[in-house]
Amino acid sequence: MHIAILVVALVAVVAAGAALARRIGVSAPLLLVVVGVAASYLPFVPQIELSHEVVLVGFLPPLLYSAAIKTSLVDFSKHRRSIGLLSVGLVAFTTIGVGLVAYWLLGSAAKSQGLEPLPLWAAFALGAVVAPPDAVAATAIAKRVGLPRRVVTILEGESLLNDATALVGLRTAIAAGAASIALIRGDDPSDVHSPTPLSVGLDFLLAAGGGVAIGLVCAIVLAKIRKRFTDPVLDTTLSLTAPFIAYIAAEEIHASGVLSVVVTGLLLGHKAPIIQSAASRMSERTNWRTFQFLLENTVFLLIGLQTRWILDDVSHSPLSTSTITIATVGVFAAVVLLRPIWLFPVTLLSRRILGRSRPGPVSWQSLVVVSWAGMRGVVTLAAVFVLPEETPHREVLVFIALTVTAGTLLLQGSTLPWLVRRLRLPGPDPAEDALQEAAVLQGAHRAGEAELDRLITPDDPEEVIALLRQRGESRAQAAWERLGRPESEYETPSEAYRRLRMAMLEAERGHILKVRDDGLVADEVLQRAQIQLDIEESILDRAEADDVGGQSDSLRIQPAPGAECEHLEQAPCVLTPNTPEGCEECLADGGSWVHLRLCLQCGHVGCCDSSPERHASKHFETTQHPVMRSFEPGEDWRWCFIDEKLG
Repeated sequence: MHIAILVVALVAVVAAGAALARRIGVSAPLLLVVVGVAASYLPFVPQIELSHEVVLVGFLPPLLYSAAIKTSLVDFSKHRRSIGLLSVGLVAFTTIGVGLVAYWLLGSAAKSQGLEPLPLWAAFALGAVVAPPDAVAATAIAKRVGLPRRVVTILEGESLLNDATALVGLRTAIAAGAASIALIRGDDPSDVHSPTPLSVGLDFLLAAGGGVAIGLVCAIVLAKIRKRFTDPVLDTTLSLTAPFIAYIAAEEIHASGVLSVVVTGLLLGHKAPIIQSAASRMSERTNWRTFQFLLENTVFLLIGLQTRWILDDVSHSPLSTSTITIATVGVFAAVVLLRPIWLFPVTLLSRRILGRSRPGPVSWQSLVVVSWAGMRGVVTLAAVFVLPEETPHREVLVFIALTVTAGTLLLQGSTLPWLVRRLRLPGPDPAEDALQEAAVLQGAHRAGEAELDRLITPDDPEEVIALLRQRGESRAQAAWERLGRPESEYETPSEAYRRLRMAMLEAERGHILKVRDDGLVADEVLQRAQIQLDIEESILDRAEADDVGGQSDSLRIQPAPGAECEHLEQAPCVLTPNTPEGCEECLADGGSWVHLRLCLQCGHVGCCDSSPERHASKHFETTQHPVMRSFEPGEDWRWCFIDEKLG
């Protein structure tokens, strides 16, 4: 009962803290760490000690998997060089740098006080513990402040892989410590296996290669099984067990469970549209969002709750308070400074030696932000508990790990939004996203129509064919309609449809509830009817939520290299309109329009496809003038009818 009450209390505080963070506009991880620190000193709050088994097996695999299945494998591959330099090179650099700083500060101070010095292996173990940035904190804050997608992808990729490098380094340091302790005890040197640079390299390659191999096998096996599961409940259940299967299978052969989970998640997320039904994908997405929310926010609350007992332990250390303080500040400064010291020169050298990466170089502003986004998290705090109990000054090392974790979250996490604003680093443009979404849906609609034309036979009912065409067309039109004036004087057709349909659904649901209350129909029948209404309403709710984000002042499209067509290249950017006051045909006939389009060959102004008469498209069909431009205020995108490309 005590554990049940504690779990309920944790979930309640997490939910309340996350809701408060959204309300006051701060990051939930930062707020929950502060709440945890304060709660650890309340007399009625029990002492909670995280065990590394609970974190590394219970928390880490699902958190990594939930991030991996949402990460684009294509984007991950594009930025693999940057991700590798951070997740392997930077972690190793930080491990060595922090280890030397800790050995110098704690070792010399302990000797001067006549105490047992900190051994070199323990110093490097501490370096491995504090080396990896957190898999949740960086990307959660990065997305909140609106960083460019490339920066977010690099931070996500780094946080997915760096734990593997750090844990291999930690194992190596502990193995060196065990060998050193065995030699001090007087064991036979032939029975003691001390790590060498060659053995460390081989261990890393075996751990990495084994983790990737197990991840591939797990992804292939799980994909084949999930293809046969049509029930969303069964499919989601298997999805929730996937990270634990991948992690445990890899760790059993002493490979990297972290890499195994990441590879499994990346591949299954990439293949989800093929191996899963739409209902299974929706169910999995909803359940993982809930699971991830609870886990990641509980983790930060638990970090804060460790404060009191860790401080109590360090207060009994034989080292002086000044020594502990200097060592803690020195390690914290090393953790913060080693990241930019590595990042800037290595980035420049990699460009000189290997050439520019395929997506193009990262700006110096982006490098500054990436170098400052080094928040540590629960892996750091869990990994430090892996240190053997006989490690000299273990309580001080645990305290340093806590300080680095909380300090980076509070210092870097709280100042990162300010830094992004100061550097004026542009985030994703909602208007440009809406424009690209409209183009994608337009192409998808045309592909669907082409398939429909191939499949239809004379026996197919004409009304069914017309309905199919109308449904696909309305989805594409709704996306284009969102590109109009922010305060349009007209209600677009899709907005009118949503408003009226929502009112109809409310009336339909009222009738179903009345029938339920009268007890005239079996409950199972009513539930099936209710589910159909819920599905349709959820689609309308999502469309409305997509519109809420607002649009920037100007809708601009940056086409990918090679995406331009000859018609867009030859067409002018502007042209004097024949009828600047509106659609030429609608003005003549007394009609109305939703949005306006300008022909860049003859200056004709016509109404869009969402308008009743669709004069812009009819103008192209009549004249074959290929390129039109939006004639809405603040928009400068162009569309080629022939190649169906934006420019």
